Amino acid sequence: MMPRSALLRPALVLALVLLVTGCSGIKNMFKDEDKNEGVPVGELYDRAHDAMTKSHWQTANETFGRLIAQYPYGPYTEQALMEQAYAQYKAGKHEDAVASIDRFIRTYPTHRNIAYMYYLRGLSNQARNTVFLARAFNLDTSTRDLDAPLQAYADFNTVATRYPNSRYAGDARQHMVFLRNAFARFEFNIGAYYLRRGAWVSAADRATYLLETYPQSEYQNDAVALLGAAYTKLGNAALAADARRVLQQNDPQHPWLTDSDWPHPPSTFSRLNPFRADSR
Repeated sequence: MMPRSALLRPALVLALVLLVTGCSGIKNMFKDEDKNEGVPVGELYDRAHDAMTKSHWQTANETFGRLIAQYPYGPYTEQALMEQAYAQYKAGKHEDAVASIDRFIRTYPTHRNIAYMYYLRGLSNQARNTVFLARAFNLDTSTRDLDAPLQAYADFNTVATRYPNSRYAGDARQHMVFLRNAFARFEFNIGAYYLRRGAWVSAADRATYLLETYPQSEYQNDAVALLGAAYTKLGNAALAADARRVLQQNDPQHPWLTDSDWPHPPSTFSRLNPFRADSR
C-alpha cells in the first residue's frame, strides 16, 4: 500500500499548476492593451503629434514608432520618421535619433526636407554621449572622445556645402565653428599633458598640428605658447624667441609671457576624471 504522502504529491502538483495558470489568466484579464494597436494611421499621427506639441517626447516617440511599424509606407510614414527622430533627440535618445535619421536618409535620399535631417543628425551626434556627464559634473566636453563630434561636424558640413541656401545652413556653420574650437582645445590639452610629462618633442608636434589643422581657432595663441614652452625646455632658444615674439604681437597678455610654469596642471578632480584627455 502506497504511503499517504505519495498519493497527495501529484494532487498538490496539479493544484499548484492550476493556481499558477489561473493567476496568469487573471493577470492577463487586467493587462493594459496597447492603446495604439490597430488605430487608423491618421488618428495615430494625430495622437503622436499632439504629444509632440505638449513636449511629451517619449509618448510621441512610442506612438510614432507604432505608426511606422503598422503602416511602413505612405506620406504619414515619411512625416512620422522625421518627427520621431526629433522626439528622440528631445528625449535625449541620441543613438535612436541617429538610427532613425539614417533610415530616413537611406529611404528618402531626395526628400525636400533632407537638409533638415542632416542638420538634426548633426545635433544628435554633437550631443551623443556627452549630455548627461556635462550637465551632472560640468565636465569639459573638449576632453572627451571625438568620434561623435567629428561625425557631427561632417553632418553640419554637409548641410553648409550641399544645401547652402537651406534655412539650416547658417546655424550649421555656427556649430562647425564651435566644434572646430573644441577639436583645437582637445589637441591643446594633449599637448599640455605631454609638456607636463617632459615629452617636449611630442608637445611641440601637437602644437604644430593644432596650428596647421585648426588655424584661426580660439586656441591658436595657446598653441604658439605651447610651442614656445616646449622649445624652451628643449634648449632651442631661437625658436622659443620666435614663438615669444609672435605671441607678444598677437596676445600680449598671454600668461606664458610672464609665467614660466604655464600651463598649470589641472585640479585634483580633473586629474581623477577618466574622461579628460590629460588624465592618463
